[in-house]
Amino acid sequence: MRRSYLSIALLALGVTLLTDVLRVWLPAIITIFGQAASTPAELMGAFALSWFVVAFGAPALIRVAGVRAVGLLAAVLLAGCRLALAGPPGGQLQLYLASVGLLAGLCWLAATAATTPRPVPGLLLGLAAPVILHTTADTYDLAWRGGLWSWLVAGAAAPALVALQATSGGRAFTDPADDGDPAAAGPVAEVDGRVSWFLLGPSLLLVGMVAGSPGLANVALSYLAGTGGAAAGGTAVAQPPPHGDLLPGLLGATAVALLIHLGLARNRPGPWRWLPPVLLVAGSALFVTGWPTALAPAILTTAAGLGGCLAMSGAGGGAGTRAGRSGADQVGARRQRSARSAGRGYAVLGGMLVFAVGAVLHYAAYDLGYPNQWVPPAVAALIATLALRSPATPTAPTTGAVDGRRMVLTGVAAVLTIAGALVTPGRAGEPVAAAGDPAAGSVRLVAYNIRMGFGLDGRFDLAGLAGTIAGQRPDIVALSEVDRAWLLNGGHDTLTLLARRLGMTYRFAPAADPVWGDAVLTRLPVRESRTRRLDPVGAPTGAQALAVVVDLGGRDLVVVATHLQPPPGNGPVAQARELAGFATGFAAGRPLVVAGDLNTEPGEPAFEALRGAGLVDALAAGRPLPTSPSDVPEQEIDHVLTSPGIAAADPVAPAGTASDHLAVAVTLTLPPA
Repeated sequence: MRRSYLSIALLALGVTLLTDVLRVWLPAIITIFGQAASTPAELMGAFALSWFVVAFGAPALIRVAGVRAVGLLAAVLLAGCRLALAGPPGGQLQLYLASVGLLAGLCWLAATAATTPRPVPGLLLGLAAPVILHTTADTYDLAWRGGLWSWLVAGAAAPALVALQATSGGRAFTDPADDGDPAAAGPVAEVDGRVSWFLLGPSLLLVGMVAGSPGLANVALSYLAGTGGAAAGGTAVAQPPPHGDLLPGLLGATAVALLIHLGLARNRPGPWRWLPPVLLVAGSALFVTGWPTALAPAILTTAAGLGGCLAMSGAGGGAGTRAGRSGADQVGARRQRSARSAGRGYAVLGGMLVFAVGAVLHYAAYDLGYPNQWVPPAVAALIATLALRSPATPTAPTTGAVDGRRMVLTGVAAVLTIAGALVTPGRAGEPVAAAGDPAAGSVRLVAYNIRMGFGLDGRFDLAGLAGTIAGQRPDIVALSEVDRAWLLNGGHDTLTLLARRLGMTYRFAPAADPVWGDAVLTRLPVRESRTRRLDPVGAPTGAQALAVVVDLGGRDLVVVATHLQPPPGNGPVAQARELAGFATGFAAGRPLVVAGDLNTEPGEPAFEALRGAGLVDALAAGRPLPTSPSDVPEQEIDHVLTSPGIAAADPVAPAGTASDHLAVAVTLTLPPA
């Protein structure tokens, strides 16, 4: 097809900027509108969906004001909001800047769809470009990172979108005649394009959750690098993969290459048409199995299937042409083209509504407690069904130039992804010096519920988290609410980002799903890891206990990190008893530390169940030591408990709002051997 490169660039850039806005808007719904989990999940979902519903007025506005005016105004608003978010302001301003940017982006999509009947090449690049940028940013989005890089990228991309939109003038750039396909040569075929536009929203969801998530690639390789470590009822323990970012970069590059290469392929008739839909549904099903080792094949299979399905959706077209029609026929043809233009606008908005509904249904389950494993496969099945219903391209030879361009584009995308994974600017902070002398049997330990990396102002506050932890000069850190790839939170691998800043290695175990759980960071040698799932006892979010054995001057120290989840209307007594049994049994007489957000206060039954198992309150000398909420702490729910004989000193809860909890820190000294 002799597609205008300008059209492809416009669509790719607009989808990229909209994706950037979504990476700020999605977590803002939780952390700002959600008011630290005090807002009902149903109300948050209604607020989120309302922006997508309002956008359905865009096609009617286009009929009144014209596609050129609406498209240009929407592009200006989208670009302006993205530019303003280059230094996230936090709070309500951030929420509504991102919301206006989202609404503008949806209206821009409707206007662009009205003039673009064959969008697949631009959509593919718009899906792939954010993956490359997110990989280059080390999953730490430029919108959150701030600084020179953020302003440079936003300062270049935002004006470029406006300039490209102004150049288009609301005209269709594409010539639907296939380049190198004699069957499509001659008069211009009338193309619908509604299926391709509709699939943008569902594709964004699966790319963000699975096929194009560099955070998930990190997690997948970290599980493969793990040593297993599952106790009865446990799962695999993740640890940093070998060769740094090379293997995750290769995994991500392969996924991007599959998406683009198969997405630009010709949709042939025959039994092979079933392969991409089958791959897509199979990949999404692998993703939701909960098997950590299934994540890598899920990424590749989903990417390949999605690319093939998008290629299938871009085929076909009507049989009518502009040439040789009477005046009445031409009037009728114009009306048909106008109806198709409006239909494409409604189609893309409908697809984006599927994105919103799918995201809300999947992630609200962790608040409301219903099964959500069906959501990604259902979205994949929707894409697969629509792809199979699209007509196949008549069999015709392709030119070498067409295949050559496809190969070059695929290779460039893969190389950029690998390069982005390996040359991320300013990714790690300076390692922090240890507080004590491990050879003397003394360590500084920090326990911290990091709320997926988001502070009270709704910003992804990596610097604040790292600063709070580093200020205690710890040797061991127990983390709760660690998110490593949730699209809802922007897709960050928060654990890898923190470990690099602190100069520590990590062990991670899943709780809610394979990318959300608890972790232990340490600068000491790790001898062994073990995890055990705890009975959820009706709580929507799961819980686990992660035991890590560190070498402290030739002696074993067992550290168990956990986040107890109280069932509705009760305390986590059953989980506390299960935790105590696992921790003391695994320690088998070795020095033991249990740390984390236990969601119970001193004197309550769950806390006393731990003390009844022989554990000692290591923070007793500093009490009262409230940790939640972090701005006005009232509840003492973050704890460090030890086996008898371990001396505890200098317990503190340093002030800060980088999370909704305060961290607790204490120096622990083992008894003489």
